Amino acid sequence: MAFEPPQRLVRALGETAPEGDAWLEQLREAAGRAVALRELTVERVQVPGGRSSLVLLVRRADGTPAVLKLAPPRARPEAERAALAHWGGRGAVQLLEADAGEGPGAGACAGAGAGAGAGALLLERLHPDVSVRSLPEAKALLEAAGTLRRLWVEPPADFAFETVAARTGRQAEAMRASAERDPEVAPLVAEALGAREALVADAPEARLLHGTFRQSKVLAGERMPWLAVGPDPVVGECAFDLARLVRDRVEDLIASPSGAATTRRRVKRLAESLDVDQERLRGWTLFRAVESGVRARRVGRGRDAELLLEFAGWL
Repeated sequence: MAFEPPQRLVRALGETAPEGDAWLEQLREAAGRAVALRELTVERVQVPGGRSSLVLLVRRADGTPAVLKLAPPRARPEAERAALAHWGGRGAVQLLEADAGEGPGAGACAGAGAGAGAGALLLERLHPDVSVRSLPEAKALLEAAGTLRRLWVEPPADFAFETVAARTGRQAEAMRASAERDPEVAPLVAEALGAREALVADAPEARLLHGTFRQSKVLAGERMPWLAVGPDPVVGECAFDLARLVRDRVEDLIASPSGAATTRRRVKRLAESLDVDQERLRGWTLFRAVESGVRARRVGRGRDAELLLEFAGWL
């Protein structure tokens, strides 16, 4: 079958692709190769899918349902593989291959690494159309937070994950450059950068973090009610991971007359429920919201930028 990438993926990768990147052009061939090497049968492409990977619903040779995920190198698929292996299915989707070279056709699969197929992950099949967002808001936050707590473990010694300080340092450079070109966002950027500097200078004990956690990253499963998917793992303090969850359903918060008060209560409630310092959570929520808003503004997603920067102003 043809492995046509969803338009959502095409648009998102188009915003971030470095010059000369050919991953999308190689994707159809790479997907076909990854499927053949693992002796999989493809049921369908998951649509609308994510913003950084192609997700195929497949069946293994024995009929077991699974998911084949292909991601470009800049999405750090090997870090995702290492994190999922370390979690071992505890709170997260189960990795079905320990490395890219396992399974039928292992040697050829490993040798395909230079192309788009290098980032292929074979995963446990969850219910892709049922996320924790389907629950009422209060219940969704509770279930999502409980799932996130299970992921906060000591990082493995055999893989060098990116740190929160390094990742946010790169983001801070891009934010400064955007503020120079766009004075309208400069005050919020300055506040966010100041918060980051203080947080990084006095960070608590580091844990392995999901990195991009939100309600839509928690899917219904069979062996556990809810499991996390799609990590962009990083090592650092737990408040950084929780910060993205604070702004979930931001469009609803902005539309509500009590959105600002609700946001502040959410920070307090999440911090208390997961034993995270409330001020550190507020600081990382501010930084991550401003970073996302400035980035959205830079690539022309004006509505997203407006929502995120208004939300950040409440913090």
